[in-house]
Amino acid sequence: MATALKNLSDYNSENLPDISGKRFGLVVAEWNKAITDTLCKGAYETLVKHGAKPENIHRNTVPGSFELTLGAQFLAQSADIDAVICLGVVIKGETKHDDYICHAVANGITNVALKYNKPVIFGLVTTNDEQQAWDRAGGKHGNKGVEAAAAAIQMLGFN
Repeated sequence: MATALKNLSDYNSENLPDISGKRFGLVVAEWNKAITDTLCKGAYETLVKHGAKPENIHRNTVPGSFELTLGAQFLAQSADIDAVICLGVVIKGETKHDDYICHAVANGITNVALKYNKPVIFGLVTTNDEQQAWDRAGGKHGNKGVEAAAAAIQMLGFN
């Protein structure tokens, strides 16, 4: 849903599954690090708020958003990881580079989820400028990391 219509930090917290025994992998892009660290903090705090044990939340970094897919696959292939949350930022530049990156990451994350039959969450912020990215990393539109963590929790209760 468009963030103009919904705050990314708002989600239905009713009937969430027990995640106290679940293990999460966070894959965080280093490109736009200040923003991705903020997204990661939102995801981490949301997981802990809903019962995840800090020792069961594993953060791995990758150079940029394009590498989120392989980072997700490395984590998803582990039987010790129940859900993977991918966090990155792609800001539109002067070329179509952002279109190629976003499309590849979206397809890649979907394929990893289907291959390993577990939640692999698309927490990629895609904006026209840096201010819009900050608006989605705890600013006026909430935090995409919170939304991604909530999605992972909800998907773990799906089966």
